[in-house]
Amino acid sequence: MKIVVFGLTVSSSWGNGHATLWRGLCAALARRGHYVVFYEKDVPYYARHRDLHELPDGRLELYEEWTDVHRRAASDLVDADVAIVTSFCADGIRASELVLESPSSAKIFYDLDTPVTLAAVQAGTPLSYVGARGFAGFDLVLSFTGGRALEALQRQLSAARVEPLFGHVDPSVHRPVLAEPEFRSALSYLGTYSADRQQQLDELFLEPARRAKHERFVLGGVAFPESTDWPANVVRLSHVAPARHAAFFCSSRLTLSVTRSTMARYGYCPSGRLFEAAACGVPVLSDSFEGLETFFEPGKEILVARSKHDVLRALQSSDAELEAVAKAGRARVLSEHTSEHRAIELERVLSRLAAQRTTRLSGAYSGQLGAS
Repeated sequence: MKIVVFGLTVSSSWGNGHATLWRGLCAALARRGHYVVFYEKDVPYYARHRDLHELPDGRLELYEEWTDVHRRAASDLVDADVAIVTSFCADGIRASELVLESPSSAKIFYDLDTPVTLAAVQAGTPLSYVGARGFAGFDLVLSFTGGRALEALQRQLSAARVEPLFGHVDPSVHRPVLAEPEFRSALSYLGTYSADRQQQLDELFLEPARRAKHERFVLGGVAFPESTDWPANVVRLSHVAPARHAAFFCSSRLTLSVTRSTMARYGYCPSGRLFEAAACGVPVLSDSFEGLETFFEPGKEILVARSKHDVLRALQSSDAELEAVAKAGRARVLSEHTSEHRAIELERVLSRLAAQRTTRLSGAYSGQLGAS
């Protein structure tokens, strides 16, 4: 298939969770014989931190203004089997209009930020990627979040059909590697600052650091406010490039995943970081959210923390206990949560769409014959 995507970014992993996911999915789709064209607006903050300049076995289209690329995009859509617009696409509304007017066989919106989208709609806040008609007209809306969020997308944004397509990991990128002294820690955390998870980060990372003063804590991420009260034993790193994620995780005795409150509210919202860290063979400690057990078995494949006390108890676990969790978590990821698995899931969804389209066309044709 030829798949044309209009997205936030695949070229820069700075300050966003989209790029690493798309890289893994594009690579998996390419291995399965598909060809991806990715349209991305060339904005300054991603250009300054670009860590991918071409899409292997695909095509990356960087553009400055929509008018510069409109004709080329329309041409690409003429023979596209699948057209996808994603959340936070800089020109999402215009891209959606172009896709819905195109002859592309399958027209899809992929919301990698469903709870954020729904919260904005409920608050009446305009979004750059959702127009007045919501998701009406798309054959399918894919959601990074499952559970109640799927029904909310249909009810609030007129999505005709919704399916989950969860996070994933490319195990050729995130895998066990040697530890690096710079990243050594009893507990690590990797993530961009977000106001709606800072309270949880304070409780599950900063407070344990204040109490376990003899331990070294390492945090990697950008955009944290200057006013943040950092404990002396917390080592702060700025942006950690995807090529160093494996070393970051593998240098941790335990790593923490914290879910944004907007995501946790709906549940069934595993961060890509969960799968990445687990694929590296590192024991993962996660905050609790509805549906977590769908992806990992708590206590066996992942540890769960609801308070600083749970974190401190986890830090006191023996090496053997943590190693058992790490081994089980990695096995679960490799068996269910790789980019290859999500590529296969996408293929199955698209096959069902094609079958339904054929059935509808056949029914319409039979009706015409009957009428004649």
